[in-house]
Amino acid sequence: MSLLALQLFNASTVLGAMPGSERRPASLLRAEGVTKSFALPGGGRLDVLRDIDLDVREGEIVALLGRSGSGKSTLLRILAGLIQPSEGRVLYRNRPVRGVNPGVSLVFQSFALMPWLDVLGNVELGLEALGMEPEERRRRALATIDLVGLDGFEQAYPKELSGGMRQRVGVARALAVEPDVLLMDEPFSALDVLTAENLRGEILDLWTEGRIPTRAIVVVTHNIEEAVLLADRIVILGTDPGIIRAELPVSLARPRNRRSSTFIGLVDAVYKLMTNPQTMLEDVIGPAQTAPRAVSGPQLSRLPEVRPGAMIGLVELLDEHGGRADLYQLADELSIEADTLLSSVDALVLLGFARVEEGDAILTDAGISLARADLQGRKVLFREALMDHVAIVRRIVAALRAKADGRLPAEFFLDQLERTFSEAEARTQLKTAEQWGSFAELFEYDPDRDEFVRSDLVPSPTV
Repeated sequence: MSLLALQLFNASTVLGAMPGSERRPASLLRAEGVTKSFALPGGGRLDVLRDIDLDVREGEIVALLGRSGSGKSTLLRILAGLIQPSEGRVLYRNRPVRGVNPGVSLVFQSFALMPWLDVLGNVELGLEALGMEPEERRRRALATIDLVGLDGFEQAYPKELSGGMRQRVGVARALAVEPDVLLMDEPFSALDVLTAENLRGEILDLWTEGRIPTRAIVVVTHNIEEAVLLADRIVILGTDPGIIRAELPVSLARPRNRRSSTFIGLVDAVYKLMTNPQTMLEDVIGPAQTAPRAVSGPQLSRLPEVRPGAMIGLVELLDEHGGRADLYQLADELSIEADTLLSSVDALVLLGFARVEEGDAILTDAGISLARADLQGRKVLFREALMDHVAIVRRIVAALRAKADGRLPAEFFLDQLERTFSEAEARTQLKTAEQWGSFAELFEYDPDRDEFVRSDLVPSPTV
């Protein structure tokens, strides 16, 4: 790990210990060797998670941070007992979890409220499932509703509430059963920025002031700044398959000042880890975790789900920044999520238009040429990059050239992709390849016939 990371992440700090405590906090929830796999239509298996070892201890907030497709939400549902692992096990208070975990509650991203129940009825749902008597159930539900700031809205229905208020109901429902561990799956991502900021702060206040009986919180997020704001420990997941790349203690005192140099340094350090997966992976957890995923059949690299226009827009921005920009600062400048920016950066790196060093995106010579070319010049550069670096595009082009009429059904290519990806992901990957190839004028997609067509056979549009 770099000197900067060592300075920022004080690994000797005992995380989660209550004031005055000298003992190691008790383990509440633990994943041991958890792997989750799904069968592929073309044979073989796809590991979404592999060999996950995670210990959640009393008194800490753990943030699961990773890119889209890293298995964060799947891991959370395995911890909750809603999904069973393919291998490994989950323990709650050192006892194996079989079925739904009795010690946790889950707050969903999509609110997941029952539209036919009012606020009180929704909050009482979990208590009713526990077999609690109606009088005690009502008393506890009302107290929790008041705790989350919904006093006076007990008889309101979800359709009558704003997004922030609906999520408060979801939080109240989870807290009412007094879980040892509160699991939250991107609980603020569906809210506007101000509402998310307020609700995040209120939940953190409830936690730090000891006004809830919950002993630990695990929150899934793709927002790096949110992870640093909330967590005592950040667990970074890699992708393809989801593995734990690093566990980083955060010893900043609360409340945390996001404008402080230390906070900014922490965020920047996490960006560096997430944008340099190979180098930093070996630095943090060693090369043993870098084995390829266990799937059979020919392998194809995953394409970032980014449109060509988004890539070119980022190239132009980087060129205006002198060809190099700090990713954290650029995301803040553009007011976009890390996932969105990093996907665009991944695409540029894949195509040879950029590279990443120490958390900075840097244009290559090809990237500079792309930024300064006219539209036709950009199409030529894009075409050359696709043929050099993207296997699925090369396969589509070669197959269409080999076909006398220059046409092939989309299913032909989906079958190849499904040997590596799930059915849904294969369709997403083919759509991305179609967008890239169409921009480069290598081929077109005919939606009426669900076919790919060589570009030279597509009639030019009439003016």
